[in-house]
Amino acid sequence: MATVKFLGAAQEVTGSCHMFEAPAFGRILFDCGMHQGGNPVEREPKETFLFDPNTIDAVILSHAHLDHSGMLPKLVHDGYNGPIHCADATADLLGVMLLDSVNIYLGDLQHENRRRARKGKPTLEPEYTKEDVLKTLSLCQTHNYKTEFAISRSANVKFYDAGHILGSAIIELSFNDKGKHKTVVFSGDLGNKNAVLMNAPTLLTKADLVLMEGTYGDRNHRPIEDTVTQLKEILAETQTRGGNIMIPAFAVGRTQELLFYLGQLHREGLLDNWQVILDSPMAIEVTKVYDRWFKSLDNREIEEVTPAAHSIIRDFIPRLFLSITTENSMAINNISKGALIIAGSGMCTGGRIRHHFKQRIWDRRNTIIFCGFQAKGTLGRLLVDGKETIKMFNESYSVKSQIETLGGFSAHAGQQELIDWVANFNSSARVVLVHGDPEALEALSQRLWKEKQIATDIPAVGHCIAI
Repeated sequence: MATVKFLGAAQEVTGSCHMFEAPAFGRILFDCGMHQGGNPVEREPKETFLFDPNTIDAVILSHAHLDHSGMLPKLVHDGYNGPIHCADATADLLGVMLLDSVNIYLGDLQHENRRRARKGKPTLEPEYTKEDVLKTLSLCQTHNYKTEFAISRSANVKFYDAGHILGSAIIELSFNDKGKHKTVVFSGDLGNKNAVLMNAPTLLTKADLVLMEGTYGDRNHRPIEDTVTQLKEILAETQTRGGNIMIPAFAVGRTQELLFYLGQLHREGLLDNWQVILDSPMAIEVTKVYDRWFKSLDNREIEEVTPAAHSIIRDFIPRLFLSITTENSMAINNISKGALIIAGSGMCTGGRIRHHFKQRIWDRRNTIIFCGFQAKGTLGRLLVDGKETIKMFNESYSVKSQIETLGGFSAHAGQQELIDWVANFNSSARVVLVHGDPEALEALSQRLWKEKQIATDIPAVGHCIAI
């Protein structure tokens, strides 16, 4: 009998991991993501597998975001030595994402061990190392969209464009089970069809089981035109106050989309008094990957705004400053006004954005713009929810900067887009909602039943169902 067990991103947004078992293919994982939020040194030891990594036959990866891929090095460290199947561009991004993640983790671990040594406490061993990351990358096997490949003699997989970030994939698994042909479709993270750069998510129609994400299952996104207008207003208001703008941005997807729209404002003359700074070595490297895959992006909208563009870095904003070194980043502190700083991490759980907050969050003249989902337990979520005092670097900081949220920049499908996507499947398909907070998934479930008469399951972590 074929089954699927939900091991992460079940009634939660991060930690995507679903384990499938069947005689046709053994035991495989769809994604192996980390939970995000909190200190990685404290979080990593808690990220334990509810299975023996040595028993996994294959990993099928939907995309490179760490909440879908971040636990792969630990999986390898704990004994996994099989293939990691992913789309071509995902492998390129994965190298940047995982190496950056391990460097941050090991740096934080080194700092913690120095603190423990001073107090006479035993030091902590790393949960995984850079060597594990390199081995993880060596296990990747890449595939084009819509090209079927075998994972066993009687099971095949095909990737389709999910439109979420570069290389993001909808996974279609087909296999024979007790003489019956069965098909499972996992949405991965579905893109916002109105987002620039990415193509619209591929529509599929046939499946026995559909696993669909529901990150924004309880709401639709603000129209992008209204969002761009709001951004213009924020720029004008912050300039009037003589302040600076800080944008915590995800290195993959969000940063590139922001650069597109800022390029549009540049051509309208609205950035003449601003210095746009990309202060994220990781985002810079990721954008270079996007440039290598530039022809695979949605070039229609790019051509309308930036004719003859061939590079996000070179062509969208001519005066874009790439802040690579620590010295570059520290020098930004000397800019008293007119700095528009894009820095990671997107949920403010680490990275250079926290150092910019340290320098500027207590100043009423400044503005912080959030333009992506903020998971529960993250600093970004606390700020969006109106926290007046935050703690960073073992110190408390008063939040005086203006906090703004731009709703139209999401790389995820909104509620109506999710409904429209899943409604394309045959009526006999069983639909399971994953990758969303309980309230969002319940709201989506109710809408699906009311409007489309589609019944859904909302499994908890550890729940197992037959296919």
